[in-house]
Amino acid sequence: MSESSEFSITLTQETDYVFRIAFDESSIADLQTDEPAPLGSDSGPNPSRLLVAAVANCLSASLVFALRKYKNSAEGMVTHATAKMERNEQNRLRIGQIAVTIKLPDAASDYAHIDRLLQQFENFCIVTESVRSGVPVTIRVQDVTESVLHDSAAHSTPSATG
Repeated sequence: MSESSEFSITLTQETDYVFRIAFDESSIADLQTDEPAPLGSDSGPNPSRLLVAAVANCLSASLVFALRKYKNSAEGMVTHATAKMERNEQNRLRIGQIAVTIKLPDAASDYAHIDRLLQQFENFCIVTESVRSGVPVTIRVQDVTESVLHDSAAHSTPSATG
């Protein structure tokens, strides 16, 4: 059976490359993002850092869930993630690889069913599995009158003249 839900966020440009992210209608505090110098002023994480943080956090949460399922403790677990930035064929910078290291606070022998849970926890990480398989993204650009200036789903860009 297929399950579907959705959520939304709203980004508002504050200045230059600084954006305020509001998380739909929840009580989650807004988040400020910015680009590193020389474009921005490093006043918040940039989208690349947010993506890597999302992957690392999701994997960590999935492992905590798996550990607790077998009555193991995960208190004190530490996760470190590194992104390797690379240039693609068009010489555009991309995240080429994300390496995540999760350090458990105890020896492997202290955990019940460690082999089983380690074989399964990645499959329950929504973000990592979505990034690994590629998530379709459609982009629409509208002007103040809500005229569509660009729609990637249509694979064409209407003229912005007039």
